[in-house]
Amino acid sequence: MSNPTAAILIIGDEILSGRTREANAHYLAGELTRVGIDLREIRVVPDDAQAIVAALNALRSAHTHVFTSGGIGPTHDDITADAVARAFGVELDVREDARALLAAHYAASGLEFNAARLRMACIPADASLIDNPISAAPGFSLGNVHVMAGVPNIFQAMVASLLPRLTGGRPVLSQSLRIDRGEGVIAEGLAALAAQFPDLSMGSYPFIRNGAYGTNIVIRGTDPVRIDAAMTRLAALYPGEPE
Repeated sequence: MSNPTAAILIIGDEILSGRTREANAHYLAGELTRVGIDLREIRVVPDDAQAIVAALNALRSAHTHVFTSGGIGPTHDDITADAVARAFGVELDVREDARALLAAHYAASGLEFNAARLRMACIPADASLIDNPISAAPGFSLGNVHVMAGVPNIFQAMVASLLPRLTGGRPVLSQSLRIDRGEGVIAEGLAALAAQFPDLSMGSYPFIRNGAYGTNIVIRGTDPVRIDAAMTRLAALYPGEPE
């Protein structure tokens, strides 16, 4: 049985403009690999409701899970919750459970719980909250879409809260071999090996070290016995150094 699949939708003009370096997709990819959910697509859209709705509808119909990052704060350009509600055709309003979490957080912090901050308690109908132990403003899951903050440490905390609720598959394992030959030299043999192991993924990553060409070969899959067998054959074809 194949693993569940996933996509991540990164939302924000600041990513597309280059002002902010995106880190959440990289982090999520590692966490999903660990629990056996295969990340198949990464998409970035601006702070535009129509673009978010279109991307969400495309991704949620193609993958088991869709994770979003960004656009759930208190400012006018934080429109992700509105867009998710539109995509699902449900109402968006202040949820009492989310409001209570925020009210308690701001009271404990000695900060005003104003109208802008109340916007972060607007949650689509029938969504379940995703805990945010850092700043209290919750994310939420609606159907197969999981909506989380864009700030990396908050995103990571939300991922830790969410993943135990999801059903994964077999973790993806990998082994790698450094071969001190260029890709053009090993391409034919590598293609033949890949054909012998269609259940595995074989990636080729060239490098130049001290003026000499080399290639790192990474073999990925869910069956450690098959990976070992493929790696043994690769090493016999092209002796190298494990990375």
